[in-house]
Order: sequence, then C-alpha cells, then structure tokens
Amino acid sequence: MQYKEVIPAIFLERPNRFAAMVQIGKQTEKVHVKNTGRCRELLLPGTRVYLTAGNNPERRTKYDLVTVQKEDGALVNIDSQAPNKVVAEWLQKLPFSSIQPEFCYGDSRVDFRLGQNASGETVFTLLEVKGCTLQKNGIGYFPDAPTERGVKHLRELMRARSEGLHAAIAFVIQMEGITMVKPNAETDQAFTDALLQAQKAGVQVLYLPCSVQKDGLSIWENMESSKILL
Repeated sequence: MQYKEVIPAIFLERPNRFAAMVQIGKQTEKVHVKNTGRCRELLLPGTRVYLTAGNNPERRTKYDLVTVQKEDGALVNIDSQAPNKVVAEWLQKLPFSSIQPEFCYGDSRVDFRLGQNASGETVFTLLEVKGCTLQKNGIGYFPDAPTERGVKHLRELMRARSEGLHAAIAFVIQMEGITMVKPNAETDQAFTDALLQAQKAGVQVLYLPCSVQKDGLSIWENMESSKILL
C-alpha cells in the first residue's frame, strides 16, 4: 500500500482525537489524525511525522497524519485504515476461491469472508483485522484504548466457530521489529478476556509483521501465517 504526496512535518499537539496541530516548514497546520486511539507514546511534541494529502477538496483539513518517526528513527504507521488495505493486498496473493470484504455476519460486519477449496468442498473462514501500533519491551500490544467494538467482533468469531465455520483474527503490526502481539490487559481487560475465550473456542490468532516506509506499508512476504488460513 502506497501513499501519494507524502511530506514531513513536526507534531505540536493533539487538541482532540481526530485532529493534530503540526508544523510544516514555518507554517502551523491543522491535520486529520487517521487513528482514534490514544497513541500517547508516539505523538509527542517535537516528533517528526509524515502527512499525505487528502483526496476530498471540500474537507476542512488538507492533510492526513499517517506515519510517526520515533526518536530512534523507527517508523510507525498509525493509519487505522491501512491494516485492512494491506491484508486485502496480501490475501490476493493467496489461493482463496473468493475474498469478500465487509461481510455481514450476526450483528456485525466482519472484515473478510474467505472461501477456499479443500477436497472439492468449499470451506469459509471469517477474518477480522486489527492494527497494532503500541509496543512495550519489543512486544506489540492491542488495544491502546478500550474497544467495545473489538470485543463484539470476537464474540461474533466465537459464534462462527460454534456454527462450524473457521474464524481468525489478524493483528497487523504497523511497525518493524515486532513479531507478536499480546492483549493489553492494563488498558482493556474485557478485550483480553474475550481474546482468551476466543482462542479456547478455536479462533485462530495471526500476527502479521510489516515493512514500514514513510509513504507505505506492506505485510512481509512468505508469511508462515498464510499456512494457518489455508
């Protein structure tokens, strides 16, 4: 996944979860933050960030804040729409008979329904995608803010397993050097409990490390996780 017209800026402050004030050259600009999570450990005053131009000329903010450069130079993609986009690109490279995004199941929309042929029989897998931008001591954690929606999705995946479908949740790791994700019990005990229950119910948990650039994000090639889904 590639962004167009990426430019650097300096983060100043975040007046609300949807917006940030940044400095572009000598000019101060209000930009849209494409992540409603807290990102407190990333969006620090003086931090270099990267922006991409929005494609709607009528919106109030001209740019979207999509990538953060940490003090050590490491890049973190914080675009909450990016995980689904890179997973869609990744799935296209795998031999599924069908890939249906935004599949209605129960009271939710599951990110993907995947069809695969096994011994002449079509088998379906429901796949929910989450993006991970929080790391502690070399391990990724999700979520960085309480997520009732995430708990609801796990309940639907457990329901799918009880009805004989395959089900999986994929954590897209939006930073390099991290290969696994743990539930963030300190922030959201309900999600932690639901994830453990889902695993016991047979929901597969996938960790998808990524390559992060200033202008893009992509899942590592030759991911072993693909063998779990197939």
